[in-house]
Amino acid sequence: MTDDAALRTEVRDWLAANWSPEVDRETFAAAVFEAGWTAPSWEPSCYGRGLTDRQSRLVAAEFAAAGAPGAGHDRADLFACTVHDCGSEEQKRRLLPPALRGESKWCLLYSEPGAGSDLAGLRTRAERDGHDWIVNGQKVWTSFATTADYGMLVARTDPDVPKHNGITFFMLPMRQPGVEIRPIHQITGESEFNEVFLTDARVPDANRIGEPGAGWSVLQVALGYERRLMGDIARTTRSRREKSSDLVELARDAGCLGDSHIRQQIARAHALAGVNRWNTQRAKTSPDRAEAATLLALGKIAMSRILHETARVATEIVGAEAMLSGPENPVGDAVTFRALNAYFTSIGGGTDQIQRNIIGERVLGLPKEPDPYRDAPFRDLPH
Repeated sequence: MTDDAALRTEVRDWLAANWSPEVDRETFAAAVFEAGWTAPSWEPSCYGRGLTDRQSRLVAAEFAAAGAPGAGHDRADLFACTVHDCGSEEQKRRLLPPALRGESKWCLLYSEPGAGSDLAGLRTRAERDGHDWIVNGQKVWTSFATTADYGMLVARTDPDVPKHNGITFFMLPMRQPGVEIRPIHQITGESEFNEVFLTDARVPDANRIGEPGAGWSVLQVALGYERRLMGDIARTTRSRREKSSDLVELARDAGCLGDSHIRQQIARAHALAGVNRWNTQRAKTSPDRAEAATLLALGKIAMSRILHETARVATEIVGAEAMLSGPENPVGDAVTFRALNAYFTSIGGGTDQIQRNIIGERVLGLPKEPDPYRDAPFRDLPH
C-alpha cells in the first residue's frame, strides 16, 4: 500500500517533470494515461495503479492544485466507469484507452418523453440485424449530445418479458445519419439538454454491454456513478466567481449579516452541507458496499435539498433584487439562476421522488407499492 505522503511527493514530482500550461494537451493526456494517473484506483491491468478511492482523490487534488487536467476518470467518466465495471475484456481494451486519454466523449440516452421516472417503461427499440442492432425511438434531456462520440443507450430488445427484463445496454455511435439532435431551451436561458431522435440508427453488437436483456443491471451501475458524480460537482452558478455561491459573503454585501434570522438560515444551510459532506466521505471510505450505496443514495437527495435550501436563503438575503435578471443586474441574475438550476439536481440522475422510493424500499425496508403488472410481458402493459 502506497503511503499518502509518498504518493503526494510522487505526483508532485511527476507533474513538475511533465506539466506546464504550455505543454501540448494531447501529448500530456497520453503521458497521464501511460503513468496510470487517469484512473489510479483501477487495477494496473486496466490502466490504473491499484490505489484506494481516497488516494485517487488525493491524486486528483494534486492535479487540480497544479492546474493540470487528466486525473479523476475513475469517478467522473461515466462511460469509462461503466465499461470498466460491466464490459468485456475486449471492450475494455478497445474503448477505455481513448476515453481515458480524453479522445472520446459521451452522452446519456436514458430518459424518454414517456419514460422518465419510470425508466423501465422505455419504448426505444433495438432489433438484431446480423452483427448490428437497429435502433428506433426518442430520448430526451440529453446533455452534450451535439459533441458526443457515444451515447450510453438503454433500449428494449424483448417486449415479451416483464419490462425490467427486456432491456439491453449499448454504447451507440452518435455520429451517424440515423441520429437527429434538437436542443431544448431551458428555463435558465441555456440549451444544455437535447432531444435525440433515433431512426434506423445502428450499433454494433460488439458495443453491447452485458447480455441481451440484462441492461437494467448495467444501468444501475451507471446510475450509481452518475448520482455520485452529481453529489460531487453539483452546479450552483453560471461562473465560479459569482458571489451568490457564498451565503456569508452575499449577506455581508447586502448589509444583513448581523440579522439573527439570516444568520440562523445561513448556519442551517452550512450544517446541512457539512453533514452531507461527512456522509459522502464515510461512503467513499466504507469497505461495506451496501453501506456505501445506502449513503450515496442519501447523499444525492441531500444535495438536492441543500441546493434548494441555499437558493431559498440567497433569495431571502437579496430580497426584491432576486426578481431582476440580465448582466446589468448581476446579483439578482445569479441568485435567480441558482434557484432555477436547483431543479436540475432534483431531476437528473433520478428524481427526488424516485430517490425517496429507493431509500424507503432498499434502506428502510418499507413495502413496495403494489404492481399488478409486475410479471406481465411489456407488450401487454397499458400506456
